[in-house]
Amino acid sequence: MTSTVTTINPATEQAIEDYTLLDLEQAKNEIDKSHEAFLQWRHVSLTERAKHLNQLAHVFEQQKKSLATLMTQEMGKLYEQGLQEVELCAAICRYSAEHGQTQLADEERPMQNGRALISYQPTGVLLGIQPWNFPLYQVIRYAVTNVMAGNTAVLKHAGNVFGMAEKIEAMFIEAGFPSHVFKNLLIDGKTASELISHKAIRGVTFTGSDGTGKKVAEAAGKHVKKTVLELGSNDAYLVLDDADLELAIETCVQGRMINNGQTCVSAKRFVVVDSLYDDFKAGIAEQFKGLQLGDPMDESTDLGPMAREDLRDKIHQQVQESVSAGANIVLGGEIPDKTGFYYPATLLENLSPGMPAYDDELFGPVASLIKAKDNEDAMRIANDSRYGLGGGIFSKDEKKAIELAKKHFDTGMININGYGLAQPNLPFGGVKDSGYGREHGGFGIREFVNIKTIMINS
Repeated sequence: MTSTVTTINPATEQAIEDYTLLDLEQAKNEIDKSHEAFLQWRHVSLTERAKHLNQLAHVFEQQKKSLATLMTQEMGKLYEQGLQEVELCAAICRYSAEHGQTQLADEERPMQNGRALISYQPTGVLLGIQPWNFPLYQVIRYAVTNVMAGNTAVLKHAGNVFGMAEKIEAMFIEAGFPSHVFKNLLIDGKTASELISHKAIRGVTFTGSDGTGKKVAEAAGKHVKKTVLELGSNDAYLVLDDADLELAIETCVQGRMINNGQTCVSAKRFVVVDSLYDDFKAGIAEQFKGLQLGDPMDESTDLGPMAREDLRDKIHQQVQESVSAGANIVLGGEIPDKTGFYYPATLLENLSPGMPAYDDELFGPVASLIKAKDNEDAMRIANDSRYGLGGGIFSKDEKKAIELAKKHFDTGMININGYGLAQPNLPFGGVKDSGYGREHGGFGIREFVNIKTIMINS
């Protein structure tokens, strides 16, 4: 029986398009073709691969407006933020094209009775299982570096952004890549799980919840296949006793509400020392109140809809469960009576372990405000989490902040006195239940290669 998926505009609740899913045998056939493409692509020179990536960047920029519009239509991203996402993807292509040849170059090392070569060789077809929240970036992040390394990539994208999934494949072809060097598979999660065992799949890269990520890693581990996991997080942003309060408030609002609050590496827990707590709370509440909720295509909108109705309902349930356990709603917390999957900017306080707002990832425009006795207590609270993707520190003492970030903050990425998303030249990834492995910065390009040692005796 043929299965279909319908994409829905979260701002209007209107259907966009129906997509027919591949069955398992059809998907396996496409992977076989991707393996055949790999056997040819691995012999294409690094210089030639780089030319294709630069052309792909050009295609992105040519179609920037239509890509941003598609993001807004399928998952509710603010249009201006969609434009920024396209620009980031073009930059990733150009960074990989410029630096990939150096990052993958052979290395020569001395050895007893001769010399050795260390060579970085591609391994085959990689399966990417990717989420909807950055529908272009999440795919380009893994695909571009691995294609530069000589691998081929297949994609299982989230069902609510299948239009973008199809568009990405079309843009790879437009940029001159051979067929099946990058291939989109319109499949469901069950089929994706079954594909992990396919003999041509040499590795899996997954971005999503920690629960699903553990299942992906378990399935891959049974077949001794490497995984890179970028999972959820509950990033803490620490406001220490010498923080610039105005900067901290402004940055935490930006870091919490970007992408309508649906970002893994974002400010989710505001951990504030007692001496600044009341002023910070008043400032954040004022800023949240001023955010304009509405049409994501409108330039005046600050906060668009959540991507799906079930996601909106889930975060509302997490808020309600936290309140039932003793949390207080400072602001928000009610589903608005309007068309679209909207949820207001919400601020919760009086939080403690055992509450969803303390322990779990709130994937939407809800912030957790937590009072710390002092700076040391703030760091303790920050690390009191099963997650460890990102985080932030606000302090006028930069040296102290760097020391805390480097030696005490148990997370993969830390912002000091600011907030930023991924950058092509910096490693991206986390620790603990936020996953393992790194992308970007020359690290991701070596995750799925065979680091081959050739010993030459003389």
